[in-house]
Amino acid sequence: MEFRPCIDIHNGSVKQIVGSSLRDQNDAARENFVAKQDAAFFARLYQEYGIRNGHIILLNPVSSPYYNETKKQALSALAAYPGGLQVGGGITPDNAKEFLDAGASHVIVTSYVFKDGHIQYDRLKELVKTVGKDRLVLDLSARMKEDHYYIMTDRWQKYTDVELTEETLNMLASYCDEFLVHAVDVEGKANGIEKTLAARLGDWGKLPVTYAGGVHNFEDLSILKQLGRDRVHVTIGSALDLFGGNMKFEEVLRFIAQ
Repeated sequence: MEFRPCIDIHNGSVKQIVGSSLRDQNDAARENFVAKQDAAFFARLYQEYGIRNGHIILLNPVSSPYYNETKKQALSALAAYPGGLQVGGGITPDNAKEFLDAGASHVIVTSYVFKDGHIQYDRLKELVKTVGKDRLVLDLSARMKEDHYYIMTDRWQKYTDVELTEETLNMLASYCDEFLVHAVDVEGKANGIEKTLAARLGDWGKLPVTYAGGVHNFEDLSILKQLGRDRVHVTIGSALDLFGGNMKFEEVLRFIAQ
């Protein structure tokens, strides 16, 4: 298990939000924490501790009046830590190169590939051709519906018809370098992880996978380490002291390094 940090940017500020509350209309979201520091500050902090492969997520759509300010923050973080961070949010073949050239190690994609609720293989292949498999992360953030996990798109607002199964993971693994999976129902709520989802990811384990959602104490980390068979990486947002929570950043690093 590795600690994979996050820099979530919404309306031009680094924030922690309740993921299921995010709405494109009026750029609304229920906020847990709004940082006084900019995105570059957190990028430099992660670089100082030698933590790689964290993710920057632009939470505003390209159509938002806040998008340019959010993008500016993301680009400043990439410049502060070249090659150390991944970036996602509105990524397409048309803009992926800009973010990679700005310093992103990988681009993270969901909605472009899972368009209109389905996997669009022509789009996926175009991305691989443009970006390269080794620089592409697929975000398979999922939500439970009728006892099955389905991949969500459009900033976790829309269900796809793609169930997150071993078969799906096997198929998509041939197109990307890693997976990022937010457990949407618990994202930003800091009240426990999605154990079933964590176990499914740990049982699979054929590519690096980063799990995000619900971690709020060290017991959660222990459970995730066990269910993920020590090969599922973890992101901690609202529970981390950097973002107003009770879990101390340095203690998290020591715990995971054990």
